Amino acid sequence: MKRLLLLLPVLLAAPVVTAEPRVITLWPGTPPGETGKLPPEGDTTGPKDQLIAGRPVIRLGNVSTPTIAVYSPDAGWNTGTAVVVCPGGGYHILAMDLEGTEVCAWLNSLGVTGILLKYRVPAREGVPRYQAPLQDVQRALGLVRQNAQNLGIDPHRLGVLGFSAGAHLAAVLSNEHERRTYPAVDAADELSCRPDFALLIYPGYLVDKDNVVAPELSVGSPKTPPTFLVQAQDDPIPAENALFYCLALKRAGVPAELHLYPVGGHGYGLRRTDAVVTTWPDRAAEWLKASGWLRPAP
Repeated sequence: MKRLLLLLPVLLAAPVVTAEPRVITLWPGTPPGETGKLPPEGDTTGPKDQLIAGRPVIRLGNVSTPTIAVYSPDAGWNTGTAVVVCPGGGYHILAMDLEGTEVCAWLNSLGVTGILLKYRVPAREGVPRYQAPLQDVQRALGLVRQNAQNLGIDPHRLGVLGFSAGAHLAAVLSNEHERRTYPAVDAADELSCRPDFALLIYPGYLVDKDNVVAPELSVGSPKTPPTFLVQAQDDPIPAENALFYCLALKRAGVPAELHLYPVGGHGYGLRRTDAVVTTWPDRAAEWLKASGWLRPAP
């Protein structure tokens, strides 16, 4: 009995097993601006690609049909909060498990609905690398809010979480949501695509070589939502990305929390190692709880 009591907190904190996700295609026809044809979508991982925490990564490439996959927590665990997850991959591929499905399972363990965005990659020629992905994520938030009741979520408790290039996409969405970047398709595009909060994990592309915040990130309050950031000082993508973006948030009066770790590198996702940076999900859960997102919706 004593052993059972000791194990009980661990069992209660274990991730909730999710059912098969509900997959929704974002666009009823050809996505805006698409004129070319890509090779078939598929995992581009090769035998020489780096393992993360001793395990391979799905590197999905040639995405021309963007979707969202909705992973719902157990009904008795559901807080009503949802998060759109944007995997990274340099706007070239998507790390679909490391920074996608594994993240949705973690969110489910917190009682949060995980909505995995499969956005268009690689970057299209002749336009900003984030243009097609921004269209996809704007459309995704409108569709989620339109279907909130059916998905068991509160449309006013919808956040975004991104990794690396996906964190840049989440930051662009956080600041460029007042107008759609494509012609409206249906009623979903009349709804707000502003995230209620944002989590940016080892972000890239937030500043230029002079550490000036990128022009697509026009930070301002109350436009820009409260933001949580994580980066390591030895990240090959300079930590100045998180530092100077956080400073811009502070100057604009946007609530922000930054965790800067001395070592950890880049691209660790949620996979735990001996590096302290991989405890960031604990800090993120604390931030979500302190911000009220883990309390059941009234």
